[in-house]
Amino acid sequence: MKIRTIIAAAYAALAFSMPGPIYAHDSGAQTVTKNFEAAIPNIPGKSLIAVEVDYAPGAASVPHTHAKSAFIYAYVISGAIESKVNDGETRIYRAGETWFERPGAIHSISRNASKTEPAKLLAVFVLDSNDTPLTTPIK
Repeated sequence: MKIRTIIAAAYAALAFSMPGPIYAHDSGAQTVTKNFEAAIPNIPGKSLIAVEVDYAPGAASVPHTHAKSAFIYAYVISGAIESKVNDGETRIYRAGETWFERPGAIHSISRNASKTEPAKLLAVFVLDSNDTPLTTPIK
C-alpha cells in the first residue's frame, strides 16, 4: 500500500475522532485541531499526537519551537505551505508533499504560500509523553 493511501486513510479516521480546535493564532487565521493522541504501547514513555493546522489565505505562524523531544512528520493535505526549519532552505510544499523536523528544531517560517487559497497541514508528533507544550513561540 502506498504511503499516501495509508496517510489519507489515517487522516480520515483521525479527523472524526477528536473534533474541535485546541487553539488558534492570528485571530482565527490559523487553527490547530488535535486529531489523535495516544501512548505508544511498545515504547514506554513515548506518545504520538496528530494535529491538523488550517491556514487561512496569507496566514502565518509566529516563529516557534516544538517540545524538545518531538520528532515531527508533516504532510500537506491541501494548498501550499512555505516552511523553513533551522538553517535549511525556505521551501514551498504542495498537497501530498512531506517533510520532517528533528527534536529541538527551530521553525522560523511556517505559512500559507497563497494569499487567496486556504491550506491544510497534518503534523504527527512522536515525543516524550510528559513533554509539553507542543509549540512555544520564539520571542
